[in-house]
Amino acid sequence: MKSKSGSPLFQLFVAFLLLLSRNADARTHYHKQKKKFGPDEGGQSISQSPASPPSEPNPTVPSDPVYGGPDDSIFDVREYGAVGDGSADDTAAFAEAWKAACAADSAVLLVPSDYVFVIRSTIFSGPCRPEFVVQVDGVLMPPDGPDCWPETDSKHQWLVFYRLDGLTLRGGGTIEGNGEQWWNLPCKPHRLIRFFMSSNLTLRDLRIQNSPQFHVKFDGCDGVLIEKISVSSPALSPNTDGIHVENTRNVGIYDTVIGNGDDCISIGPGCASVDIENVVCGPSHGISIGSLGVHNTHACVSNITVRNSVIRGSDNGLRIKTWQGGTGSVTGIRFENVYMENVRNCIIIDQVQEPTSAVYVADVSYANVKGTYDVRSPPIHFACSDTVACTNITMSEVELLPFEGELVDDPFCWNAYGTQPLSPSLPSIACRKARRSPSLRASAMDVSEHFGPIILINVIVIIQRVRDCLIYHMHYHMVVSRSLLRRA
Repeated sequence: MKSKSGSPLFQLFVAFLLLLSRNADARTHYHKQKKKFGPDEGGQSISQSPASPPSEPNPTVPSDPVYGGPDDSIFDVREYGAVGDGSADDTAAFAEAWKAACAADSAVLLVPSDYVFVIRSTIFSGPCRPEFVVQVDGVLMPPDGPDCWPETDSKHQWLVFYRLDGLTLRGGGTIEGNGEQWWNLPCKPHRLIRFFMSSNLTLRDLRIQNSPQFHVKFDGCDGVLIEKISVSSPALSPNTDGIHVENTRNVGIYDTVIGNGDDCISIGPGCASVDIENVVCGPSHGISIGSLGVHNTHACVSNITVRNSVIRGSDNGLRIKTWQGGTGSVTGIRFENVYMENVRNCIIIDQVQEPTSAVYVADVSYANVKGTYDVRSPPIHFACSDTVACTNITMSEVELLPFEGELVDDPFCWNAYGTQPLSPSLPSIACRKARRSPSLRASAMDVSEHFGPIILINVIVIIQRVRDCLIYHMHYHMVVSRSLLRRA
């Protein structure tokens, strides 16, 4: 009797479900058509040196920003009692200025240049009137270190923007985190700036630096545009992620420079439709999807693009990381035209080995990824789950050479499947599943013969992951909508 799994109808049904999972979150995020730059796109020979990196984007703004609107729409925090001498507590003045500006149409809350304002942990809540702008031209910072941080203030976060639609945070000034005295302490503010349960947000032209931990976090948001900002902290400052997004959809990150002690950009669970372009990253831990599935949680990430960007002097380059015991999926990931300079683990998928369950990783492409790597680690590392293999990993025009030292022609591959590159790559990256051994080592061999069978082997697991992720996204956004309605 003919197996149902081999029938054309069943295979068509499986293909339809996979297509549905890829298109469940349409790309409605900010997307700019820009001239491509970076490594040579003409398919140069792998014997040649990598192309020169593109020039860094300039995150600065004009010295004389234009506020727009009538004078009565500008709410200068000094008019509400703010001192701005770098020591006085201006929290109450900012709260009063926010209250007044929030109630006015097309308002600009002005933090003027040539002043340094200190405010304590604060939640700036909405809803506010349309076209609300917070213009930071001076310096804004929290109390200087743990000894000055009020005991009654939250140590989880500093500035929170909550329940806002259409807010723009911009300016030629600096948001200073004063994180140095916190970095070696076990308890410290997790987030310098947090946008929570908000929509249609713009973050533009600011300098954000020296956070105790994460610099900027978007959580439960829909519609985010980030452009021309700079984020910086020392390379050894722990857990100082530059931009972190979680449970957030339709995100564009453009023309931005980030150097810090952790991920330049980290994409957490519940994210869909994120477009990253013209970002200079490093020193850092690279651009990461994950970690996902920690503490046996369910995590879904889809439709992520990183293009026309540079990563230099970083511990990782382009990374996907999941934890054992987690469930969910990572699908529709595109890395295009990315230049590496002296990077460890340039291309890495790291699924901590676990024989029972794992986040499913599929449909990941690397195109025109070129540059140099630190020879202390292999430039390519695919360590996929024993339970659910990584499938449809495609690579083309990948050329990675040692920054110094000998060529490391030994990519790590475990349970990773995909198609052969259309053109030769360096190092050789055609890997297939090898016999399991305690060392979990695999040699570089053809994988195309295994790609079809692996889909059939994992078809039930894939269908479950797609179903669970669709249910997760629907449930999460329903909860957010109900919460907003209750508070409106």
